[in-house]
Amino acid sequence: MVVRYILFAIISTIVNLLFQYLSFFVYSGFLAIYVAMFNGTLAGLVLKYILDKKYIFYHKPKSKKDDGKKFLLYSLMGLFTTFIFWGFEIWFDWLIGGEGGKYIGAVVGLGIGYVVKYNLDKKFVFKD
Repeated sequence: MVVRYILFAIISTIVNLLFQYLSFFVYSGFLAIYVAMFNGTLAGLVLKYILDKKYIFYHKPKSKKDDGKKFLLYSLMGLFTTFIFWGFEIWFDWLIGGEGGKYIGAVVGLGIGYVVKYNLDKKFVFKD
């Protein structure tokens, strides 16, 4: 399961960064980094929820309402880890600069965030 979780974290990170890159391609104006981080976070969140629910925690929702509640709780647990991820991305963008800085920071922040998120999800979201 650990290998699968790491693989899903890598896949979600790639999706997140891809959506950030595409966001910069579409919009490069005022506060573009924040728009890109939001778009990447949203794309990664949805994908990671689907993968975690089905292949890590083996949760089968009782209904669409149950699935919606789980997704909401999953998203709430992700708020804390999102601040970790965004903090590292912004810090590395400032520290290193250029294209590489923000993406290196994103990978570091997402890596730390996913470790924290797994423990939060196990304890509070998928505690069945």
